[in-house]
Amino acid sequence: MIFIQLFTTFFIIGLFTIGGGYAMLSLIQAQVVSVHGWIDEQTFTDIVAISQMTPGPIGINSATYIGYTVLQQSGAPEFVCILGSFTASAAVVLPSFILVLGICKMYNKFQNNHTMESVLTGLKPVVAGLIGAAAVILVTPDNFPDWKSWILFAAAFAASWWWKASPILTIIAGGVLGLVLY
Repeated sequence: MIFIQLFTTFFIIGLFTIGGGYAMLSLIQAQVVSVHGWIDEQTFTDIVAISQMTPGPIGINSATYIGYTVLQQSGAPEFVCILGSFTASAAVVLPSFILVLGICKMYNKFQNNHTMESVLTGLKPVVAGLIGAAAVILVTPDNFPDWKSWILFAAAFAASWWWKASPILTIIAGGVLGLVLY
């Protein structure tokens, strides 16, 4: 039964999320924390942090971790927990896979269609709103970072925006400064 809930939940998240993993975070938080109560708010924040640091898309990394954790908390054996990770990960990817497959088949037919261009242009603000909602969730009073985190954020933003610093060097510098500050 839990596999069906995991698959359905993450399939719907994957189906209704446009814009990638960061846009997906607010839906994942609503379903996993609020609706199903599989994890608490602090654990969700930790998942987001870990998912950002590990290779791969944040939405898939979050689904993988949540699928494993839900089954682990129910006392399932290790192999079943891994199947939970696979179920949640496959479910979150499947809608996009089906959609892209369909778009590839229809692309040549609608390549210069004005209506299709208008729809895609209209989706851009929706994606920005979903990403903004995820940011608001992460800075609520329970998850509000301290002043040191704000200084690191401001420095990384300034380095990348105004001085066009390399993202890799910015991440390394942020890590070193984080070790010094904390």
